[in-house]
Amino acid sequence: MTLSKRGDYVVRSALALARAWPGGEPRKIREVVAEMGVPQTFASQILADLVKAGLATSKAGKDGGYRLSRPPEEIPLVEVVEAGEGPLRAERCALGDGPCRWDDVCPLHETWRAATDALRGVLGETSLADLANRDIDIELGRAGPVPDSHRHGRSSVPVEDWVYVEAAIESIADCLQHEDRMGRSIEEAYQEADALRAGLDAGGPPWSPVQVQATCITRVASAPGSDGATGDDASDGDARGTVAYTLSWEGVGPGGTTSHADVVLRATPVDPQRTEVKLSGRLRPPERSGEAGPDDQTTAHLTQVVVRSLLRRMARDLESPMSRAVGAGDRPPPGGRRSGRRPAASRRP
Repeated sequence: MTLSKRGDYVVRSALALARAWPGGEPRKIREVVAEMGVPQTFASQILADLVKAGLATSKAGKDGGYRLSRPPEEIPLVEVVEAGEGPLRAERCALGDGPCRWDDVCPLHETWRAATDALRGVLGETSLADLANRDIDIELGRAGPVPDSHRHGRSSVPVEDWVYVEAAIESIADCLQHEDRMGRSIEEAYQEADALRAGLDAGGPPWSPVQVQATCITRVASAPGSDGATGDDASDGDARGTVAYTLSWEGVGPGGTTSHADVVLRATPVDPQRTEVKLSGRLRPPERSGEAGPDDQTTAHLTQVVVRSLLRRMARDLESPMSRAVGAGDRPPPGGRRSGRRPAASRRP
């Protein structure tokens, strides 16, 4: 048994709201689209299903959005699924097209009803919070392999890189809120990686999504370390004034090319006028359905090119407000910004 497309999108949207619940802030439609891959054209209808079912509330305006109507621990998954699929009970005969009439003595009726009741029981015992916690474990690589996984296509790969920005952390925190600028930088980073791919395989299909459909960047109180787990590294960073953001995006291009990323940006002050910005997380490279793309080694290299290019572009954008504010004689010298992995000897423990 599988969910319909509508049921799938309803569960995904509820999951996005469940993950946002601890922060107390409502989620915008564009944020749900970026985080969960819900199509932009249907997102408002899908979220309206949750509101209609009494599982979410909506508020208009700049500070508005969608939020669960009660804690995710109190919402059984069966209510979420039924918000998208309708009641999970046999309303039609399992052996025919007509309505279910027990007095006609269908030989499958009792077995089908027992299976449906069992499904509702499992979904009723699983809360939306359980689903959100499991989603976080999968995202951070703590869930382990799934024996009956049905994932197709290229899997996401871990990414990590960093850049020094010649700007104070306060100005960086302000600039990181401009999602439209971030979207353009992401698109340009893919284009740079695709230019490299074209040199390696001129006859191959384009690797680059031509448009970033949605981005979502959210400030968080504490950020995962490079391995996706919170701990001493995160605490040490926070003690030194780290500002952390989660960033996700969905890239879409012609021919079915898609790419998705879930990463963490950690901005840590090096001194009053210089900040280290580190990106870590996972990125699913674009892949055309039915067409052979670059091998795994080349794909991993191109993925790293996207990350490094994005960090360079972010650094340029983040430095520009400071550059306009200071005189030419006070500007940082050329080569003052570095990008790349920190040498092993200088890594923080």
